[in-house]
Amino acid sequence: MDLSRTASDLGRDIAAGRLDPVDLTEAYLAAIDGHADAGRIYARVTADRARAEASAARDRAKAGLRRGLLDGLPVSWKDLVDSAGVATEAGSALLKGRVPAVDGEALRNASMQGLVCLGKTHLSELAFSGLGYNPITATPPNVNDPEAVPGGSSSGAAASVAFGLAASSVGSDTGGSVRIPSAWNDLVGLKTTAGRVSCVGTVALAARFDTLGPLARSVEDAAQMLAAMEAGRVADLAGATLSGVRFAVLETAAFDDIRDAPAAAFDDAVARLGAVGAKITRITVPEVAEALALSGTLFPAEAYGTWKDVIEAAPEKMYPEILARFRGGADVKAADYVAAWQVLDRCRAAYADATAAFDAVLVPTSPILPPKLERLTTDHAYYVTENLLALRNTRIGNLMGLAVLTLPTGTPSCGISLMGAPMGEEKLLRLGVAAERALG
Repeated sequence: MDLSRTASDLGRDIAAGRLDPVDLTEAYLAAIDGHADAGRIYARVTADRARAEASAARDRAKAGLRRGLLDGLPVSWKDLVDSAGVATEAGSALLKGRVPAVDGEALRNASMQGLVCLGKTHLSELAFSGLGYNPITATPPNVNDPEAVPGGSSSGAAASVAFGLAASSVGSDTGGSVRIPSAWNDLVGLKTTAGRVSCVGTVALAARFDTLGPLARSVEDAAQMLAAMEAGRVADLAGATLSGVRFAVLETAAFDDIRDAPAAAFDDAVARLGAVGAKITRITVPEVAEALALSGTLFPAEAYGTWKDVIEAAPEKMYPEILARFRGGADVKAADYVAAWQVLDRCRAAYADATAAFDAVLVPTSPILPPKLERLTTDHAYYVTENLLALRNTRIGNLMGLAVLTLPTGTPSCGISLMGAPMGEEKLLRLGVAAERALG
């Protein structure tokens, strides 16, 4: 059975009676069981739940009562979304043995739509790193380079899809944690607008920025997954085209210190979008740089405020690099935090005005390729600079409060991001499916 096909194509086979959800689930469970790095990808496999849900999906398919295209599709969940009766530890020894009584709301919605839960995937510790390196629990592999990190913090989520161990996955994105691992593993990743998909029953990092979103093989899969997570309608992707679409290339900050491969891949992708009718304009928005300068205040302050009591009760349980990132928020004054949000609100308004005439704004998803794991473990300065650079471009979307879609460019581990308006996921997905065709 070909487990590298899109979730949507597998769903169409179920609908046509060519594929049994139980057989499909057993194939994924067997693939997980037989994969040498499965323990680095999955924190826990929920085989009993998966088999029960697949059996119910089979019965619905036989009765003509399927709940959607992905009914019966096996997917994985980042191990910070609560799962009833199964440990949810967010990649941290601080939460070892934490077993929620009920599913998180997004998982509950998806299960009600017929999706099959294969298990919970590894992540960066408490989701506070864009690299995907976690010496506390596990560091998943990168599909393109066995010596490199996979990107984080939804590292196992990306690996589960890229290695054919899940049809799609759900991760979280606070500063880039869906988009970086998606880009570095040649997947589609959707950062949803904060507040769009419920984070009730999700271990928080910085609640005002936290979002949940899918990592998938196609834009269609991402659209289907979004609908399942929020129990909503699927975006209409039919007839999408880039003819006459107006894209802005954001030059402010997004190309600072960019490496050669991501820069070349981005330029080639933009050229291909233009070749099918998109109109490309290069713009600067000074407020983006102003907003990025607030990152060291806003993210650590909220993260440390959320976790300080738990962390300081047992700081020795944490990887020192992650501990230092959290403690970076310890000395942020309340007045400075409030003032930073007021500046950010002004920057968001300026960005909205500057980009209002465009259908989406384009940036390289990451200005760097995935770093080598060995150097990250031995070179502190390298760890800090690469982590900050990895997340620099993705943080623009979080700071501006946008919906963002990353697509593979065809160059390994290089993605291009389409940044859309807040709550504009449906339009963004239509643009994305047309761009996906142009990018091959």
